[in-house]
Amino acid sequence: MNALDIQHLRLRLPGTARPVLDGVDLTVAPGETVALVGESGSGKTLTSRSALGLLPPGATAEGRVLVDGQDVLTMDPGRLRTLRTGRAAMIFQDPRAAINPLRRVGDFLTEGVRLTGAMSAADAGRRAAELLDAVGLGPELLRRYPGQLSGGMLQRVMIAGALMGDPILLLADEPTTALDVTSQAEVIALLGRLRQRFGTGLLFVTHDLGLAAAVSDRVHVMYAGRIVESGPAEALFDRPRHPYTAALLAATPRLDSRPGRLAAIDGQPPDLRQELTGCAFAARCPFATGLCREEAPGARPAPGQPGHRAACHHSDLLEGSTADA
Repeated sequence: MNALDIQHLRLRLPGTARPVLDGVDLTVAPGETVALVGESGSGKTLTSRSALGLLPPGATAEGRVLVDGQDVLTMDPGRLRTLRTGRAAMIFQDPRAAINPLRRVGDFLTEGVRLTGAMSAADAGRRAAELLDAVGLGPELLRRYPGQLSGGMLQRVMIAGALMGDPILLLADEPTTALDVTSQAEVIALLGRLRQRFGTGLLFVTHDLGLAAAVSDRVHVMYAGRIVESGPAEALFDRPRHPYTAALLAATPRLDSRPGRLAAIDGQPPDLRQELTGCAFAARCPFATGLCREEAPGARPAPGQPGHRAACHHSDLLEGSTADA
């Protein structure tokens, strides 16, 4: 059974002319890291938050969001609270904004499992100390306040807090953005070790393609609320099958890049206040034809690349595709 199984998820918000999430399909197996990448506003964070039932006010959702086989979209508030302190947990982008500065670290780590009755206070304290050790911190931090810790230490505390309920699924929403480069590398390495140790599935949300390639087993590329390409990380980055993925890779700084300006993607993402017909990327795509503007492409498998799929009418035209091999 998958840790996370999102099936045909469509999410609408008040005042929008089209869904902000439009038919999203995504799975995360236990012990697997799946990256969800794309521009700001593409729907990455909404997709990850749907796994905890954290939907915006007034949102209406269709489809299924299964965590450990249970549909989050049909859960009552009591079951959602149990889910959020047990089977699924989120690591937020900015640890200083996610941890109450007036409470000690020990209170932050143990509050959820104590209030739900999942552990006694004594057991919760022992579990918190064990997890602080697992993330490379000492038990003395249980008595400290968040303001006494560095950003990297706080993110480790966040990770320990996410593991308190022994989750099958971790949702990491750009967890290294607020950290310096050294702390970023430490947190990424730590997440990899913890995933292997606890067998937890990890959905890693990021706009950093290099980071996605380094940490993930599989990658989903999202644009305008749709998954436009998905597949094993190595195959997807070596031979992209969607023009949007190829454009993102071309715009990524590289040490071996030629001198000059970085490549850029012309145009803007589609406006949520306007209806969308055809491919969402058609207005910015160099391969777009009348078919692209009239008919939304379905996900098609890449020849000779198991598990690699792209929603593009003209994926064979891409340089470096298997058609050119």
